[in-house]
Amino acid sequence: MKKTYGTQQAAKKIGVGFRTLNRWLALGKIKPSTAFKMPDGRTLWLWKDGDIARGRKVKATQKPGPKAKPKRKQPR
Repeated sequence: MKKTYGTQQAAKKIGVGFRTLNRWLALGKIKPSTAFKMPDGRTLWLWKDGDIARGRKVKATQKPGPKAKPKRKQPR
């Protein structure tokens, strides 16, 4: 039996954040080979090693976005 990973594990193996991987799913940039619709309307994605390899390729094509600016402390 081949090993499968949850979305959080897959995101870690690809080298991106969980929210980034979910955004890529919503945008259609990537899709794992197995998906189960849950009764409450959510989707359970199962990722295989080949899916993770495709995710790394998607990551390699992405340009880095703007970096968050550090918050300045307000004087009291």
